[in-house]
Order: sequence, then structure tokens, then C-alpha cells
Amino acid sequence: MLSCVAHRTLPLALLLAAVAQVPLAQSSAPAKLLIDAQSIVTPVSPMLYGLMTEEINHSYDGGLYAEMVDNRTFRAHWDGVGNWGVVRNGNAKASFAVDKTDGPSKGLPTSLKLTVDSASPGNEAGLSNSGYWGMAVRPRTKYMGSFYAKLGSADPGPVTAQLISNDTGRVIAEARVELHAGGWSQYQYSLTTGADIKPSASNHLQLTVSRPGSVSLQLVSLFPPTYKDRVNGNRADLMERMAGMNAKFLRLPGGNYLEGDQIADRYDFKKTIGPLVDRPGHQAPWTYWSTDGLGLLEFLEWCEDLRIEPVLAVYAGYALKGDYIHPGKALEPYVQDALDEVEYVTGGPETKWGAERIKDGHPAPFPLHYIEIGNEDWFDKSGSYPARFEQFALALRKKYPQYKLIITAPVKVASAAAQPDLIDDHYYKSPAEMFDLVHHYDNEPRTGPKVFVGEWATRSGSPTPNFGDALGDAAWMTSMERNSDLILISSYAPMLVNVNPGAMQWATDLIGFDALTTYASPSYYAQALFANHVGDGTAKSTMTGAGDRFFYSATVSSSKKMLHLKLVNASNLPQSLTLDLKGVSARPAKLTTLHAASFQATNSITSPEAIKPVESTVRLTPSHNVPAYTIEVLDIPLK
Repeated sequence: MLSCVAHRTLPLALLLAAVAQVPLAQSSAPAKLLIDAQSIVTPVSPMLYGLMTEEINHSYDGGLYAEMVDNRTFRAHWDGVGNWGVVRNGNAKASFAVDKTDGPSKGLPTSLKLTVDSASPGNEAGLSNSGYWGMAVRPRTKYMGSFYAKLGSADPGPVTAQLISNDTGRVIAEARVELHAGGWSQYQYSLTTGADIKPSASNHLQLTVSRPGSVSLQLVSLFPPTYKDRVNGNRADLMERMAGMNAKFLRLPGGNYLEGDQIADRYDFKKTIGPLVDRPGHQAPWTYWSTDGLGLLEFLEWCEDLRIEPVLAVYAGYALKGDYIHPGKALEPYVQDALDEVEYVTGGPETKWGAERIKDGHPAPFPLHYIEIGNEDWFDKSGSYPARFEQFALALRKKYPQYKLIITAPVKVASAAAQPDLIDDHYYKSPAEMFDLVHHYDNEPRTGPKVFVGEWATRSGSPTPNFGDALGDAAWMTSMERNSDLILISSYAPMLVNVNPGAMQWATDLIGFDALTTYASPSYYAQALFANHVGDGTAKSTMTGAGDRFFYSATVSSSKKMLHLKLVNASNLPQSLTLDLKGVSARPAKLTTLHAASFQATNSITSPEAIKPVESTVRLTPSHNVPAYTIEVLDIPLK
């Protein structure tokens, strides 16, 4: 691409045509865009852009949640204890087996018993863990480890913890952990790498002993440095990606993860708080086990670290396989759970669950404005959701009248006191379908519930969006900004995908990663551009003569005194414009351009920056050209 500095004196049309490598002669007839930046027609919701994730694509375990040990609680299947192997160096003899009768807590009542028949220095025996598609190791880095252990009748000696390179067999870092007799105890250690280590995910953890004996183990853990140094925290690189999106909220715990396949598999917040050893984990709906290390408090601290607030979804009595709780007395315990959950989030020390949050280490309540009752309850064919929603809504309104309630299906609720404040609409479309959807809300009535677009995405790329998807997303975001007097909040979904083979369950996800690195998709950049350049009001505007696949949004930031003009050309031809802008300054504007040569162009884990925004400073003229397959954001100073 051309240097923004070297060409800042070129006319804007020539600069953009050169960037796109599309001759101006191919341009369609000029369209006319009139914007009066001094006339605001509708407000833009300050909460418009948010985040949504759930436990899918190994978004949490094996992803955002920074735990490096896969299957740290030794869950066994028909083919053994996943991701754990026995170590027998030299002529050592050892075996391990799951002990279903002994564990460190009620939450974790089982353990793995390592029995060493023969071992000595140089002939060590023990266990190895391969991590989630490897263990990312970097130079000059401290890794914090821990495990629960209980000695058997014969002490096998201290445990040596090692990070070892898969490729060379080199011991990268090592620590010695002395064990003591008695019952279950937690042991902690640290592993620090040297300066000569190359960043790599091709590593594993070993725990070995050098004498005969037996030891039972549970909750074996290893953490890298986390975002803002949170204990039991999140991967810094993925959190930094989210921080770049300028989101205002996190919808949690997110999607199907709330419901579970069966009622017993629902997201039960009470089992996700407190010490890790007291969290049993649960079966998540996207085929794999959730450790619940990332529990309710960690979700809330995630919000706090990004300076955003939660949109809290409470379980409403429906499971994905079709089972449901009948409204009335049977539903009352679940309603009480929802009340307790809100109390955990917002309650003071005088409340039972507020006191629990304080005991868990967070004295201050968290901010909260929205509560969602259920998730995608249009799938419930029993017809029970109207009554279930009403029962939850009446109870929540009675105790917490200050919060806005979100309904997840377009159903009629009988009681006037239980009417929802917002309805959650979901859209997963192809690029062509998303282009056709952009006027969906233009003429919708402004009476009744407002709209939460709780899940949306243009879907054709895999594992992450291609540029056609980014164009569809950008077109859709112009619609949401234009209609933000009705659409108050929105969140793209899903946000995260582990790109290793076998890790993905759902294609087209915003951010890709493996154990070592992350990359941003074209749609990520489109969303970050929109969210970082949005005003508080929609300017009066008209467009005539534009192509069918040309879209725009014009919002004004009253605090920054800036017109944010977004232009989306999803056509294979450039679009020339005649601009008539009222109330703007003659000072240079900032232009950010996102462009690709085709719909199929994309980023990947091996080519992470094939498509990325390019910034420049330009002086606007009435004649403006938007190249083919281009998203532009112009920040234009006001008078």
C-alpha cells in the first residue's frame, strides 16, 4: 500500500484509487451524499457495541482462560485419562489409575494415584501433560504452578516439575517441590525460563519423582503471566485484542452455554464461584468439558479489566435438548437462583450473596443495567416461555426494579408488570443476505421493546471471516448505527476460535488463536473501526444515486466535535461520490481504510496481517471516490 505520509497532498480520489489499484474510469455514476452535521435526527446508544462469547471453539478452556494444563482434574474416558501420560525414564517402573474414592474436596472427590514400583535419580517416574495443543513458552517468563497431593504409605520423594521442549527434549525450566505426610494439601511452585528460549508452543509439563512409593494428585495447574496479573486470570494477548474493540459490555455467560444440553448441565453460577478446588466443572453443550475455572467472578473481573459492564443472562428453565421446567412451583428454585446471582453481582456486605462475593475477594459490587432471561427460547416448542419469562420478570422487577429486562423470543407476556424492555434478535447471514438486511429496522415501530442484537455475524469464511464477511458486517453496522434509537446494544458472535485441528465447532469467528499467538480477522478490524469511531447522534443525511451495495453511516460526536462518516463499498466497482457536508471544518480529516482485492481474501494464523487498516490524513473535496471492496472511516472535524 502507498505511504500515507508521502501522498497526503494527492487529491483524495487519486489516493484511494491507487490504494485499490482500480482505475477511476471504471467508476459508476457519481452518487450524491448530503450530510448536515448540525442537525441530529436520532441518538446513538452509548452501549451499542459489546462483546459476546461462550464455551465454544475452546474459547475458554484452551483459549482465553490462561490455564495451560489440559484435563487438570484427570477426567477419564473409555480410552484413558485424556492428555496425561506416564513417564518412565531409564528402567523406572510406574503406573497410574483414577481413584474414585479419594479427592481433596466435595467438588473434586476423585484423584489420580501414581504408583512407582522402581525409580532413582536418572530413572525418574511420573506424569506428563501435553497442554491444549501444546504449551506456549517464552523467554524470561515466570510460570506459576500448583497441585493438590496426598502421600501414600511410602513417600516417593520430592516432585520435580519441568517444562520440556517436545522438539529437542531440553528442560526449559525446573522446580523442586517437597511433599509432606498427612492429608490433602495444595503445593505451589514457579518455573522461570531463560533468555535463550525461543517462543514456541511445542512443549509439555512433567511431574516426576525418583523413589518408589505412591502419591495421589488433583487439580494440577500451570499459568503464564495473565492480563493485569490476575490470579486465575486470562491470556494477555486475547484480552488486548478485546481491549482494542472499544466495547461497552460483555454478554455473559453467553449463548447455549447458559442452557446446557440437559437441565443438569446448565450454567449454575453457585458451582463456579469460590476456590477452584470446590468447583466440579460441568458438561458444556459444544462437546467438551468446562472446568469452570473461568466462573462468574472471573467473568465479572474480565469486564472490570476491560472497563466494561456485564449484560447478565440468567438461566430460565430450558435445556437445548428440549427439556424444560414447568412454570409455577417447580420453577421457583431457578427464579431464586437468578435473584441470588444478581445479588452476587451487585449486593452489599449485608446481603448473603454480596457477602459471598466479598469473601471471594471482590468487596465492591459490579455495575449492571441489563438482565437477559434465558437464551434463544424460540427453540422451546413447549410453549412455556411466556409463562417462564413472566415468572422471572415479576420476581426480578419486585426486587430489582432498576434493571432493564431482555426477552429472547417474540412472545406475548400476559402481565403488564412483566413486559420486557428489550428483545434479543439474532442474525447469522451470508454476505448477500446481510446486504439485503440493512434496511430491516428502518421502518420498524419505535413503540414496545427496544432491540438487543445479541448475536450477529456475516458467515462465509472459516475459521474466521473473510473480507466479504467484513463487508457484510460493516454494512450491517451502518444499519445498527442509523437505527440506534431502537437498537440499544449489540454483540457479534462467536468471538473466539482455537484454530488447531479438532478445536473448532463453529466456523466464522472474530478472533483466531493457537496456544502461542492470535490474529485479527477482517471483520474484527471492521468492528473495531466502527466502535472506535462512533458518535452520540445520527446526523441528518440523504443519499441518492448510489449502487445497491454501497452503504454509509454518519454520526456526530458532540464531545469530540467530530463527524464520523463510514462508507462501505461492497461492489466490485468503485463508487464515486459528490459530497455536500454542512457544519464541518476545512481542517484535514483522518481517513482509515480497510481494503481487499476480493471477498475471499482473509487473514490467518500464518498470515495475520494480510488485511489491516491503513491510516492517512486527507483534505476533503466535493469529489470523493470509494474503491471497490473497501471500508472507509472518515473523522471530519466540525466547525
